[in-house]
Amino acid sequence: MPLRFDHERLKVYQRSLDFVEFAGDLLENLPRQISARDQLDRASTSIPHNIAEGNGKFTPKDRCRFLDIAHGSALECAASLDVLVRRNALLPASADEGKDILADIVSMLFGLIRSICPDRTAEDPALYGSKIVEPDSYSLGEEGGRG
Repeated sequence: MPLRFDHERLKVYQRSLDFVEFAGDLLENLPRQISARDQLDRASTSIPHNIAEGNGKFTPKDRCRFLDIAHGSALECAASLDVLVRRNALLPASADEGKDILADIVSMLFGLIRSICPDRTAEDPALYGSKIVEPDSYSLGEEGGRG
């Protein structure tokens, strides 16, 4: 099939289609009454849709907004796989296969977002896991404190 649009040339877009295919095969074998099934279906198709739409935007801010949505959808898919495993609807090995694809997508999206919007602030990934915050030791600020 010839590539007609710019987004089709993006590796992250092609990888997102790999996940759509993976998810489609998985969805065929899941009972329809499992809500995580529908969530996975919607989130998996959201990834390539938002990559394509974002790639067609003209301003960096607009492009990054859609890529952020695709990034969020990829993380949502990973969570859906976890839910399916915990509900004994999916084997952990199958979830790992899907998560490998999603890890590629998230990594590529993060790099693409940083290249388009280099001035955006982001959390330092090295900080994750370095400090455990107990639930009672955080505050939401004066306006939104815990009640």
